[in-house]
Amino acid sequence: MGFTTTWAPNADAALRLLDDNPRTYAAVFSDVVMPGMNGVELGLEIQRRAPGLPVILTSGYSHVLAQEGSHGFELLQKPYSIEDLTRVLRKAILERSEMPA
Repeated sequence: MGFTTTWAPNADAALRLLDDNPRTYAAVFSDVVMPGMNGVELGLEIQRRAPGLPVILTSGYSHVLAQEGSHGFELLQKPYSIEDLTRVLRKAILERSEMPA
């Protein structure tokens, strides 16, 4: 797909990676349901720490988002195709690059 990825085992590790290298990442892709901090909470914390960094969430559990909402994050429903993932990531990265500095 042309992307370089960095894997984090949980939200706390992802936030540490962002804090250590804030300009390295073009977008964050996270599941909504995970132990500890969920994907929505992670996205909100990323918005606080790195405003403008796109956060894309994925979930196969629509009831979770029905309870919490997506808080304006792009949501990719599972199951998704590699084409869907590529399209969503490219769109988010392009939109960020077009934002005024």
